[in-house]
Amino acid sequence: MNEFTIPALRPPDAALAATIQAKIDTKTKPLGALGQLEALARQVALIQQTITPVLHRPHVLVFAADHGIAAAGVSAYPADVTHQMVRNFAAGGAAINVFCRLHGLELRVVDAGVRGSFADLPAARNQKIAEGTRNFLHEPAMTPAEMHRALNLGAALVSEVHGTGCNVVGFGEMGIANTSSAAVLLHRLGGVPLADCVGRGTGLDAAGLARKHAVLAAAVAAHPAVDGTDPLAVLATFGGFEIAQLCGAMLRAAELGMVLLIDGFIASAALLVAWRLAPAVLPSCVFSHESAEGGHPHLLRVLSAQPLLRLGLRLGEGSGCALAYPLVQAAVAFFNDMASFESAGVSQVAAD
Repeated sequence: MNEFTIPALRPPDAALAATIQAKIDTKTKPLGALGQLEALARQVALIQQTITPVLHRPHVLVFAADHGIAAAGVSAYPADVTHQMVRNFAAGGAAINVFCRLHGLELRVVDAGVRGSFADLPAARNQKIAEGTRNFLHEPAMTPAEMHRALNLGAALVSEVHGTGCNVVGFGEMGIANTSSAAVLLHRLGGVPLADCVGRGTGLDAAGLARKHAVLAAAVAAHPAVDGTDPLAVLATFGGFEIAQLCGAMLRAAELGMVLLIDGFIASAALLVAWRLAPAVLPSCVFSHESAEGGHPHLLRVLSAQPLLRLGLRLGEGSGCALAYPLVQAAVAFFNDMASFESAGVSQVAAD
């Protein structure tokens, strides 16, 4: 087994911070008038360690996989929908396809562990670990070997994408029942009460939500030795192949100095694992939105994250990344192109 090597990440060098802030503060606007865009510009400049940041060949990577826990009735949709949606992605018909085309992002769709073959679909990259995870109500979702392979495959894909010149990458997913995995990851690794982690997923009614909570409580009780002190054990026991590949991909992207666009609840759960493994991953992360899925606000609080958008989204697919990307572009554009008081000949407010 080739074990995944956790990168020794360090936060961006803060030596440029004062210069970056001065550049922002001398733009032709009142101090702080562009609000969160100013923080975003500062973040991108620090990630890239430059006062002239650029965004090259933005990508969205969508990892898809099936989950054994779906057999316990935790989703409103049948497991076959994962396979069907990958075909929809490959055909260009999903929301993420529309948004990526609209905003000029390159989309890559990855079969991380979907039941069935996509041999007829060159657009679906084959990184299949197995035909879905096992049912973690009864046994660990994956073996350590499967988990390490998934982490390594995710990392390798980001290295490949980075090699094309890409320096900003969004992370999305697809997998029926993956909100169940994300909920337990948040509970175990974030210390959040399970009831606050469990949401309606694809649209469960009240009875379905109660059943989902009962199933996940039983699953947690079935693995008492797996706690938050060992993030990889938690990932292997309760995670999904798409979540593991996302985690590996995020860690490699941070290692390569890329800007990471984080989507909703599932992608954030993958980041939670990555953060517990290498806390310095966080400064590279732009949180695209706060999902309407019940656990996501709690997860964002655990990560001390400030999302760019609150649109009531709960789709996944990386859709929030594609919608938020124009804000990243706007932040970089004002930072690079907006006139300063000096260059524009505009008077500044007199100092007290």
